[in-house]
Amino acid sequence: MLHPPIEPYDHGLLDTGDGNLVYWEVCGNPEGKPALVVHGGPGSGCSVNSRRMFDPERFRIVLFDQRNCGRSRPHAADPATDLANNTTPHLIADMERLREHLGIDKWLLYGGSWGATLILAYAETHPERVSEIVMPAVTMTRRSEIEWLYRGAGRFFPEEQERFRRGVPEADRGGDLFALLAAYARLLADPDEKVRERAAQEWVTWEDAVISLEPNGKPNAYSDRPSEAVMALTRICSHYFSNAAWLEEGALLRDAHRLAGIPGVLVHGRLDMGGPLQTAWELAQVWPDAELVVVEDSGHTGSGAFRQALFSAIDRFTPR
Repeated sequence: MLHPPIEPYDHGLLDTGDGNLVYWEVCGNPEGKPALVVHGGPGSGCSVNSRRMFDPERFRIVLFDQRNCGRSRPHAADPATDLANNTTPHLIADMERLREHLGIDKWLLYGGSWGATLILAYAETHPERVSEIVMPAVTMTRRSEIEWLYRGAGRFFPEEQERFRRGVPEADRGGDLFALLAAYARLLADPDEKVRERAAQEWVTWEDAVISLEPNGKPNAYSDRPSEAVMALTRICSHYFSNAAWLEEGALLRDAHRLAGIPGVLVHGRLDMGGPLQTAWELAQVWPDAELVVVEDSGHTGSGAFRQALFSAIDRFTPR
């Protein structure tokens, strides 16, 4: 069960020095064990329920909205917002800047989906700053994973994939998936609001299709969000995925040896169509301090058993 609702005791906007302001908040016990929530998307923003994953009497719970989404500014829903300074290295630097700002030596990292990729990228860059890691729905955002999510999964949803492909001009529908994703990125930054809205709708319709077979998940998890949140999510997703998240292919798996000594729990649903179990399994093979927990009845958006596995994982690292 989630812990009771809680409000932040501190919050602010972190000035990155390049025109971005990153929203952050801290909940729970100021003297508790630091834990950072790293949201997914990219571009989803942090949710109030994420505060409730941790015992507020024992943890100092830190949340932040990654650049240009949630309460961070400028916001990606505004087509005038330039995303040039929104890349994986920028987000890693933001996390480290926030840690220093809050005076934290080491923190537990928690987050899934895109959040798992960002956690791995940060932890492999700054392993000395990470106490433990808990990751639901593990991804490494390799080109192969992006290819699966936006093309391979179409084997199960051919009609929906064709609709997604036809969401961009005919000239951009060729063989290269990354050109198609880049075309979506351009449409989502178009000055014409109707063009942006149409592209955003096509994007989340595809995302919803991919999770539609999950027996215990949340249907329409992507489209059932406020319009500004949908716009930021789709624009930032297309920006990141068309650029393969600025990660060298396979680098996070190759450099997983840097995680040695950091205890981790990977929780993954066997029925995850968007991010197949293979990725979590491969990571667990090369990270000796991590345990992989496979939840049989869960897809990408979870289940009751999935949430219980997460609480059990966090409980291992909860101070007594």
